[in-house]
Amino acid sequence: MSGIERRTGVALWRQIADDIRAAIGNGDHDDGRLPTEAALAARFDVNRHTVRQAIAALAREGVVETVQGRGTAVVPRRRVTYPIGARTRFSAGLGGQVATAVTRLIGSLRETANEELAATLRLSPNAPLLRLETLGEADGVPLSRAVHWFDAERFSGLVEAYGREGSITRALAACGVSDYVRVSTEISAAPATGADREDLALQPGAVVLLTRSVNADPQGRPIQASRSRFAADRVTLSVAPDEPATDLP
Repeated sequence: MSGIERRTGVALWRQIADDIRAAIGNGDHDDGRLPTEAALAARFDVNRHTVRQAIAALAREGVVETVQGRGTAVVPRRRVTYPIGARTRFSAGLGGQVATAVTRLIGSLRETANEELAATLRLSPNAPLLRLETLGEADGVPLSRAVHWFDAERFSGLVEAYGREGSITRALAACGVSDYVRVSTEISAAPATGADREDLALQPGAVVLLTRSVNADPQGRPIQASRSRFAADRVTLSVAPDEPATDLP
């Protein structure tokens, strides 16, 4: 089914390019090739010139390349598998797949808990929270951006500890929590926002994988609520709840 809309003020070729890019990100062209111009023109109910404009735009972005006599090929993108299990840790989860995996703190502030976060972290309504925003990278390529919330009273020194340690796991250990486990993870997908495109270096029309997760200390007390956004064309999320595998960035 064509996903383009006429008379919206957005050029048809741009809508087609966005649709194809999103499909590539979703793995719809894992065989490495796009359909022929004629097939795409029929799919989107446009002329072939409009399809050529879309493909030319994708070629300029480095998403595809056109080879004379061989059609249009999807430029291979490196994809890593990110395991989500009982002990999800960013660097450990990517171990063996990349040379370096790091998370960077890109923002922090104190705020009050809304009703949802208060319930999730078992805190009183309007309890003070620490909000940490991080960017996860592998071999210098951004993979994810995330927001994490913690009890500001229990973890008053967390931001400073993260600044020293460069890791949520080690920062929590410095604050007295030497171990924690994932108690829940919800996964969905959505179009990339402007912030996603900027922080993750994504193109318009890209898709991100979303996770909503909660970690708890060994006594079962929730210590961390997170919302993470992964570049769908670079990351495959693998759920292994029974495997103590892998810190959401």
